[in-house]
Amino acid sequence: MGGFFGAVAKRPVVNDLFYGTDYNSHLGTKRAGMVTFDEEAGFNRSIHSIERNYFRSKFEDELGAFKGNIGIGVISDTDPQPIIVNSHLGRYAVVTVAKVNNAREIADELLAERMHLSELSANRINQTELVALLINMGNDFRDGINKVYERVDGSCSMLILTEDGIIAARDYLGRTPIVIGRGEDGYALTSETSAFPNLGYERVRDLGPGEIVRVTANGVEVLQEPARREQICSFLWVYYGFPASDYNGINAEEMREACGRAMGRTDDMKADSVCGIPDSGVGFALGYAEGNGIPYRRAVLKYTPTWPRSFTPSTQDRRNLVARMKLIPNRALLKDQSVVFCDDSIVRGTQLRDNVCTFFEGGAKAVHARISCPPLVYGCPFIGFTSSKSDLELISRRIIQDFEGDHTAKLEKYATTGSPEYEKMVGEIARRLGLSSLKFCTIEDLVESIGLPKCRICTHCFDGSSMQPCKAWAEDHANKNK
Repeated sequence: MGGFFGAVAKRPVVNDLFYGTDYNSHLGTKRAGMVTFDEEAGFNRSIHSIERNYFRSKFEDELGAFKGNIGIGVISDTDPQPIIVNSHLGRYAVVTVAKVNNAREIADELLAERMHLSELSANRINQTELVALLINMGNDFRDGINKVYERVDGSCSMLILTEDGIIAARDYLGRTPIVIGRGEDGYALTSETSAFPNLGYERVRDLGPGEIVRVTANGVEVLQEPARREQICSFLWVYYGFPASDYNGINAEEMREACGRAMGRTDDMKADSVCGIPDSGVGFALGYAEGNGIPYRRAVLKYTPTWPRSFTPSTQDRRNLVARMKLIPNRALLKDQSVVFCDDSIVRGTQLRDNVCTFFEGGAKAVHARISCPPLVYGCPFIGFTSSKSDLELISRRIIQDFEGDHTAKLEKYATTGSPEYEKMVGEIARRLGLSSLKFCTIEDLVESIGLPKCRICTHCFDGSSMQPCKAWAEDHANKNK
């Protein structure tokens, strides 16, 4: 997915920028970058690969080279960034959290107009540079950002560092967040509110979908009001988000516990204990234990000093290795026990299948799984949720393929809780993973636990419902011009 952080103040912001960007590290592991601006030193940028090292270890020794009262940083799960641009809008730097599905199409159109692309990564288009080229086509930053909204199929939120402030623009349908924080002598912008407390910032508000603001040390200027529609990603609460973070003012851990309580109250499971699969399954498990009345015990623990989140490595073999190595079962709490394990989701099923084998080898007499979201039946076209290249990497789709001979057949029925197709699919997932039983959260409980109307939440990966960003922008723009 990726995350970013920006700061502007009446004092040097390098330390805030460094630690604030680091607080987004759970959102990606491909590239990281920082850029500052100083009136005397100009723009100073550094980009590093963080596929095998953590952000702090890469940038800590370089901090002395960064100067200025303004800067932006990014944890990128896509391409190297920030991009520094010279254009008729002036010199600026830009970072994005984006998924541009039509990058090749846009690039071909720009090349036909005699524009050029220079920032290639492994012979792939750098989508942040592509965004910058679209911005440059505008008469001003607001106009250029709207050209991004108009053209990009997918999602795109961004921070733009100029010589006199930071311009922030949230994805047109608000799928990814941007939050404003205020300190004693300036402001910060970030994907994760958990970056604020230790740096002395208080959350002011979230940007609305499609909203554009300019932030200086003296205040926040709205350049474009929010759009009237929203589709914030529900997976922020299910999985991506750090437990202490809020999205649209709704806390991730609080939502996970509420979701767990809802399932626990209605589940007739009788077991000896409940355990959360670290990290994002823990809050759900605590809620489930409370709702069901089964005691919570830490029958499996994550070895936190060295193992990152397992969705991030770029190859399946390495993901499998990380998934296996990071979790350590506590055999004393597993032996002869019936245990309910709570996890955030099932994507390919590889990690959970390996875990189930480990739990039985540790002496468990029954291993039940409770999942904090509905089955993932549709691939996500809006956010870089996984490195999957095909929907067939989803265990649900492979099962549908085996049942129907076509992995796209009867998707609506398979996604409908309680339908014969749904029950058959869930039973087969349980069988293939070696589980004693398996239940998924319903989409109704998920939406209720988040606390926003379903029309404001993107649940595409569960039920196929979605709103296309280009179409939404075009409709809104047409209505304004009537």
